[in-house]
Amino acid sequence: MSQKFKLNVADRAQTGRSASRRLRKANRVPAILYGKHTKPESLSIEGPEFTRLVKSVGGRAVLIELERAGKAEKALSFLQEVQRDPITDKYLHVDLQEVKADEKFEIRVPVRVVGESFGVKNQSGVLEMASQVLRIRVLPKDLPEAIAVDVTDLKVGETFKVGSLKAIPGVDFLDPKGQPVVSCVEPVAEIVQEAAAAKDLVAFHGSGRMTSNPFPLRLPSIPRRQGERNL
Repeated sequence: MSQKFKLNVADRAQTGRSASRRLRKANRVPAILYGKHTKPESLSIEGPEFTRLVKSVGGRAVLIELERAGKAEKALSFLQEVQRDPITDKYLHVDLQEVKADEKFEIRVPVRVVGESFGVKNQSGVLEMASQVLRIRVLPKDLPEAIAVDVTDLKVGETFKVGSLKAIPGVDFLDPKGQPVVSCVEPVAEIVQEAAAAKDLVAFHGSGRMTSNPFPLRLPSIPRRQGERNL
């Protein structure tokens, strides 16, 4: 099971753009908690606390226990969507999805590559990630932080697909079985040419010989004034 985090939230009675702007000025982030069996609830989160939470989560799939003043019952949830200002990088809005301990739920979990591919190590291959996240159905107690894919034996021309992933107890993969996850491919021709050119350049400079300038410097031509001759 993934690590569980705690987050303090507060109910908010006012909604809309104006109310959200006032919250942000007060260093709080507007949020909504969506429930499977309940109506959406409008909440607010202290900005610095949410920033610390996001840094601690680090892109993993985790469960968050919501604590509210005056309410003994704690809601279990996960981050559904987080909106940030592209200029200031401040958090604008948070969507939380409530889950129940005894009910399976759907969530997107990141893919984590483990090991060094045989194709990369011995065949000059390149790893290509086709799926950064995968959709799964799982009980809260069985939620993995990430889907680990061991690529140690992956050779050039081979692909791990959803159907070939190692089974995880309690986890149902929802993506098509034929969907590619990670492949080991031959390097693009341009990359090979650039690498070869860089290697030749290093060898050229190391030899201490110069027959011609491989990177000629071309100066802009200056128009001559009338009556001026070439020297």
